[in-house]
Amino acid sequence: MMDRRTFIGSLALGTLMVPRAVPAQPARRVARIGIVGLVGTSDLAGPTPRSPSTNAFVRGMHELGYVYGDHFVTEPRGAEGKPARFPILAAELVRLPADVIVAPGPALPALKQATSTIPIVMAGSADPVGSGYVRSLRRPGENVTGLSLQSVETTGKRLEVLKELVPTAAPVAVLWDRATLNYWQAAEAAAQERGWKLLSIEIRDVGEIEGAFKRATEARAGTLLVCAAGLLFPHAKRIAELAIKTRLPAMYELRPYVEAGGLISYGADVIDIWRRAATFVDRILKGTSPADLPIEQPTEFETVINLKAAKALGLTVPPALRLRADEVIE
Repeated sequence: MMDRRTFIGSLALGTLMVPRAVPAQPARRVARIGIVGLVGTSDLAGPTPRSPSTNAFVRGMHELGYVYGDHFVTEPRGAEGKPARFPILAAELVRLPADVIVAPGPALPALKQATSTIPIVMAGSADPVGSGYVRSLRRPGENVTGLSLQSVETTGKRLEVLKELVPTAAPVAVLWDRATLNYWQAAEAAAQERGWKLLSIEIRDVGEIEGAFKRATEARAGTLLVCAAGLLFPHAKRIAELAIKTRLPAMYELRPYVEAGGLISYGADVIDIWRRAATFVDRILKGTSPADLPIEQPTEFETVINLKAAKALGLTVPPALRLRADEVIE
């Protein structure tokens, strides 16, 4: 006959052996980060995107401890070289909805129009305050934050470097479109201050690019300043080739033009800007409002020179300028 002490011990052992109900752990939420670009969607997609800028962003997320697929995925939307598609792409990301959207300057008007609630991180805007994307650099005040390229402020410097490379009194043709009107205005102000002649060449459609070069040569322009954003950036290689063909030494804002065969660029490092965009996404995902994240401005600007293009144009790069260059492409 089982005594009372044995019975209680058996009961306790049985209780220990009965599996306890464990509260279900909530599934880790994977953040959906919209990526907008001028190139094709396939170039923006996945954990190792072909687009150098998007790849830099994903790398920046990894550096902050995020694992693609576990902590975040990207929702890429590419304009296929057609900025007119940005409103459609913006609407798609709003419908998902994406948790955060990272985008270059040309896509910002469409995104700003599409949503006032989803956080938008600028991966380089020429003039975020002047364009009306944010209230101030210190306190953006709305759903947009990120990084500035300071392209408008450095337009005068680009003209100075171009004049150092090609010291001619002939007019500088300035290639711009509606999205880069403020670039043209900055160039005009800088030229008036320094007594230089400019030739305004506005592009309204990509079909006008060849005609723009014809207008520049017919007007006897000596050099060319190309405003990078808007319609022109997806056609960097074509523009670089036309500049060589028409023997117009051209200054560009961004290094991808020089990597595509252009002569020289002076501006912020756009690849590093996309990498830095990850820090804004990180803080937003952790609960900080974009309205409270100050706009980051570049602290360094790079000069990139393509010696092959210089040779094709019959130019000798001044030794002082070559020494100052951050990169010389042989």
